[in-house]
This record gives sequence, C-alpha cells and structure tokens, in this order.
Amino acid sequence: MTDIDVAIERIQKAYAAAVWERDVQRFMALYDERARVFDAWGVWQYESAKAWQVAVEGWFASLGTERVRVTFEDTRTLGSTAFACASAIVTYAGVSAEGHDLRAMQNRISWALRTTGHVLRIVHEHTSAPVGFEDMKAILHREAGK
Repeated sequence: MTDIDVAIERIQKAYAAAVWERDVQRFMALYDERARVFDAWGVWQYESAKAWQVAVEGWFASLGTERVRVTFEDTRTLGSTAFACASAIVTYAGVSAEGHDLRAMQNRISWALRTTGHVLRIVHEHTSAPVGFEDMKAILHREAGK
C-alpha cells in the first residue's frame, strides 16, 4: 500500500467509527472548514463544514436507538498526502439496538482531500447513486461483480 492508500484507509475507518458512535465532533474533524458537500439526499449542496454539520446532526439524531455500520469497498486513490482524490462504494447498514441488521443501501462516494494543519481532511465530498432509466428511481444496491 502507498502512503496515500494508508491515509485514506485511516480516514475511512475514522468515518465509519464516528458514524457508528454517532459522534458529530469526531465525524466533522474529518472535514476542512471550507468543505463543499454534494450529498445524495434532499439538499443540492452544503457550502461549508458548519452547514454540513447541521445535516449530520440531524442524521445522527434521526437514528434513535439504531446505529449505522459503514463499510467501504473498491476504494481507488490518486495523489499524495498533500492533496488526494479517492472514490469508493460505501454501504450504510442500519443495525437495531439488539444488533440485528435492518436494512442497507449503497452509494458511490468521491472525496478530494488536502492537508491542513498536518492532517489530511476532506475538502469536497460527492455522494451519488445511479438512476434507473425505466423508473427514474435511485439504484441503492450495486449488482454483484460490477
């Protein structure tokens, strides 16, 4: 693994842990204060980490007793530890308070990251899902092998 692969994997693990713990501060520490986020849900874009934090707080609060297990696969990276790009398939799986899997969905995620204050942070995030031609509905599960 290259240095950038290791750095991105570390960020992915921190992202997953922060979501599992519903820890807004830990989650937001992954983002540059001027981050721009294109989320897949409801709002066209968030123009700063402060704006994104409001959305994240709402997401975590909406979970009640549920948790979300986040996994990344098929990660691809490019760049250096000063400036990098990464893309992956991310799965968000709802887990009940009793530990039972409830539901899951997948998105495509792309990050642009740069080092600020000696830490690689997300400056741009884009999540998306393809839309079916026939029904115009988001496709939230990738077909096996694709």
